[in-house]
Amino acid sequence: MIRMTKLTCIAVTAALASGCALQPAYERPADAAPAAYPTGPAYASANTANTTAAADTGWRDFLVDERLRQLVGIALANNQDLQIALVRVGQARTQLQLQRSAALPQVDVEASGTRGKSATTGNATHGNFAGLGAAWEVDLFGRLQSLTDAAREQYLATAYGRQAAHILLVAQVAEQYLAMLAYEEQLAVTGETLATARESYRIVKLQFDTGTVSELDETLARGTVEQALANHAAQQRLRAQAENALVQLLGQPLPPASGPATPLDRLPLLADVPAGLPSDLLLRRPDVLQAEALLRAGYANIGAARAAFFPSIQLTASAGTASAALSRLFDAGTGVWSFAPSLVLPLFDGGARQANLENARLARDIGVAQYRQSVQVAFREVADGLAARGTYGTELEARRRDVAAQQRRLELAELLYSSGTGDYLGVLTAKTDLYNARIALIAARQNQLAALVGLYRALGGGWLERTGETPARADAGVVIPAS
Repeated sequence: MIRMTKLTCIAVTAALASGCALQPAYERPADAAPAAYPTGPAYASANTANTTAAADTGWRDFLVDERLRQLVGIALANNQDLQIALVRVGQARTQLQLQRSAALPQVDVEASGTRGKSATTGNATHGNFAGLGAAWEVDLFGRLQSLTDAAREQYLATAYGRQAAHILLVAQVAEQYLAMLAYEEQLAVTGETLATARESYRIVKLQFDTGTVSELDETLARGTVEQALANHAAQQRLRAQAENALVQLLGQPLPPASGPATPLDRLPLLADVPAGLPSDLLLRRPDVLQAEALLRAGYANIGAARAAFFPSIQLTASAGTASAALSRLFDAGTGVWSFAPSLVLPLFDGGARQANLENARLARDIGVAQYRQSVQVAFREVADGLAARGTYGTELEARRRDVAAQQRRLELAELLYSSGTGDYLGVLTAKTDLYNARIALIAARQNQLAALVGLYRALGGGWLERTGETPARADAGVVIPAS
């Protein structure tokens, strides 16, 4: 027994010294992000004095419109997807606590009593025991530590996932609000067009009834009304669906507005955010940090799978008091103890441990690919946002000029038609082109603002509420129920 105790002490000392020697050292995949963002005509630099990185810019400072700020605040308090992400962080924390407890001694209170009769002598037998029992697995080769490391990285990945969900929600509310405003403005344009088309048809119908114009003109005018009615119905549907989507994000009915909505062409947003360097995405984007945490967990799982090939040592001990009579259980001289170390050396398991190791290595390789993919997606989203920032200004100016040109063209076509030198088809074509130009201008403005929101999110913005705040931990607000 003394010799076994010495061997056990040596084993414990070796375990403390070895730690997780079987766990491979983590290496971040090289060349995951390009050295610079793309350049060219589509990536014109924005003229701005703002030097605060997107991740350090609070969403209340970026989304300047007060109505939009109100809606984002409601969504962050009520959105169910965000609540689910928060609960999952708490769930991952309990899993980490559970895994950590596996490395600690398990101590139990034991009490037992036996009654029996000898089959050979016929005498009754009695036994009573009360004491403490303890069991501990000596983590000689770092298996438990590797499993704890994997659980910790899983917990961090879940926390980063919650942070990514928070940032995404801010962007989704803003984008859906912009879509609702765009459909409202398109509805207003279509309503004006419908009213004008009905008045034109009334006049043309009178002229047709008196034989002044042909049936072709009457048919064209009637078709214009029907097209405007169809567009109006479609835009009403899209407006309602956009509001429904916004209500779902908010988790409650849309609160009443204190005043009329700000038109898209005057809706304030922070004009620009610096793009920084591609390598910044590896440190600021929560989805990239989530992928890296999962990759680290894969490395830890390899260490646990390797350690399964080596012996495991269990230390079991108990101490207490035993007596044949319950009344004398705690008398002097009834103390008993036991210490039973055991060593289990795996010999044959049909290849299960080797398969488990190969599976852990393959999972690590998948994690490498997923990490690279998350970086590539982040790079592409930022590049797309930069291209949008560099081109939408030019497009909007051109579309504004196009609207003005189409308006002048309609005026000239109506003059020609009223003077008898032009036909109604020219007027109808000019009206249609003006309507399409106005609708396209509204859509372009919506897309420009949505692209700015998307760039802000792609650069890691949306986690802070106000600029200058100390960033909260990704697991901030997680509550684990007591029962």
